[in-house]
Amino acid sequence: MAVLTKSQFDSLIDRHFRYEAQDDVDGVLSTLVDDLTHDLVGWPAGASHDKQAARAFYDQMFSDLAGEKVTTIKRLYGDDFVVDESIWHGKAVGNPMGIPGHGRPLSFRILHIFEVAADGKIRRENVWLDQAAIIRQLSEPVAIPA
Repeated sequence: MAVLTKSQFDSLIDRHFRYEAQDDVDGVLSTLVDDLTHDLVGWPAGASHDKQAARAFYDQMFSDLAGEKVTTIKRLYGDDFVVDESIWHGKAVGNPMGIPGHGRPLSFRILHIFEVAADGKIRRENVWLDQAAIIRQLSEPVAIPA
């Protein structure tokens, strides 16, 4: 069981989010243990159980979404876990959720549960997205320049 301070948890999670905002797959993977569980609830392929599968997830996500930042609203801490409620901000550059993004700005609520291993890396990441907000924003008509 990892017992990290709030500051250590914050440093790990903030670094993980910073790598995501930079679309840096190797950076994101450096925050994870080798035999992690990565589970974006509702992801068609299901949960990933190693870094190779997580890499495929992040490659796909970064081709669909260009992150700019994550704004943390609230964090709850346990001995070996953090629950993080945030707002994701970026652009839909690909086809997130099968909907053409057309490079539109996108913001949505996101909830993570991070479990951390004794070595201070993430061993489990569960993610819930506000899918209704994503679909609503991506379903709005695209403005065509005059």
